[in-house]
Amino acid sequence: MFAGGYVFVVRLAGMAEFQLRLYVAGKTAKSQLALKNLRRLCETHLAGRYEIEVIDLLVNPTLAAGDQILAVPTLVRKFPEPIRKIIGDLSNEGKVLVGLDVQPIGKAPS
Repeated sequence: MFAGGYVFVVRLAGMAEFQLRLYVAGKTAKSQLALKNLRRLCETHLAGRYEIEVIDLLVNPTLAAGDQILAVPTLVRKFPEPIRKIIGDLSNEGKVLVGLDVQPIGKAPS
C-alpha cells in the first residue's frame, strides 16, 4: 500500500479542489486507520473534489522537512491555501472537518 514512498490513492483529472497529503511511518495500525478514515471522510464530504497523496517516511524520511512533519500520521491540506495540518488517526470526523475547513454534507454554511 505504501511501497515506494508515494501512493496516489485518488488522482482526479485536472486540478483537485482539495489536495491532501498524508504522512505515515510504515504500515502501522494507526497509519492504516488514518488512511481509512481519510478516504471515508473524503468520499462522504468531498466526493470528486479531492486528491490524496500518501508519503511513507520510513521509505523517504527527508520528505518530512518540506511540510515540517514532527509526528505521524499527519494530514496536510496543501490546497486550498492556507496550509493546514491535523495530527492523529483522523477518527474524530467533526474535528477533521473543522481542521480542513470543510462544511459537512447537509449543513448550510453559517
